[in-house]
Amino acid sequence: MYIHNRLENKSNFFQKIKQIDYILLISILILGMVSIVTMYSTDGGQVLFYTKSHLIKFLIFSVLMLVISFFNIRLWFSISYFAYLILVLMLIWTINFGVTASGSQRWMDLYFINIQPSELMKIAIILCLAKYFHRMRLENVNSFYSIIISLIIIFVPMSLVIIQPDLGTSILISISGIIVLWFVGLNHKYFFYSFLISIVSFPFIISFLKPYQKLRILTFLNPDRDPLGAGYQIIQSKIAVGSGGLTGKGFLKGTQSYLEFLPEKHTDFIFTLFSEEFGFLGSLFLLLIYAVIIYRIILIGSISRSYFAKIFCYSFGSAIFVFITINMFMVLGMLPIVGSPLPIMSYGGSSMLATMIGFGIVLSAKIHSQQSIA
Repeated sequence: MYIHNRLENKSNFFQKIKQIDYILLISILILGMVSIVTMYSTDGGQVLFYTKSHLIKFLIFSVLMLVISFFNIRLWFSISYFAYLILVLMLIWTINFGVTASGSQRWMDLYFINIQPSELMKIAIILCLAKYFHRMRLENVNSFYSIIISLIIIFVPMSLVIIQPDLGTSILISISGIIVLWFVGLNHKYFFYSFLISIVSFPFIISFLKPYQKLRILTFLNPDRDPLGAGYQIIQSKIAVGSGGLTGKGFLKGTQSYLEFLPEKHTDFIFTLFSEEFGFLGSLFLLLIYAVIIYRIILIGSISRSYFAKIFCYSFGSAIFVFITINMFMVLGMLPIVGSPLPIMSYGGSSMLATMIGFGIVLSAKIHSQQSIA
């Protein structure tokens, strides 16, 4: 019996290995390698702090992604509410006892790593709403009760993150939740009415923003109003992207980056450094990797028997697309700076951890695509 069980477990393991979406996995690994090479460039062509840290985190989180993928999709369904609740508590803890940096109290000190719960909430809110709507009939999705519950699920973490304050991440969390509502079949008229209300109330919303947030909006509208202050980052970012031309200036030859015209180039503005060095063609290659990743995520959702897995894959893939779009529009001066990292590419452990957990759950959905959840 013992030998039979061992052989059966071994057979199941190899069966799971065969079911992995290798196109998605290889695309993620290629993106990771590109990010490490780009981070090496931000360190001036040396293996310094950012390169070492980014490399170590990517290796550890890649292993975590693979471990997550082998667990049955039913596990992620069963812990969805619990994960959401834990992260809400972590956000409350962060507001009161978190680590403060750059004027915001966003991080929890876990001794071996500082973690940003708001980044993980981008995944938890998709899990939570996917479970909430999993068994719900389409006619009940648009009921008053369902809409109120789903809005509370979105509003609670959003408001906690705004308090930190981190308006940009709170917007991204709400977008993750709204994407789920779109895919589960919420009547499109609600999105239209919400958009109109947002436009009308925009002047009133601005009055409640903090001075630095108002400054970001004014800088977006006219960066040249303060070219050496608030508008400096976005002006230099656009110069860096434009100077890359068709093929770029070459690896480790970006003048905007190496002459320190471009501050914070390792975080949200990593795309500007990459674009300057590898140009339009390099940027297209990067976008192609992202496109393959998003396509494979959506494809996995389409073949999954579980409605929960479908909702998660469709919503997570769409959220990744939105995060990439916001980041690139931001660094090109087409949106205000809102603190949206470029998935995997930007330096930041919490952002990468959240993204890799999302990838792990998607791979789990692929391996267990024939599993249904009653």
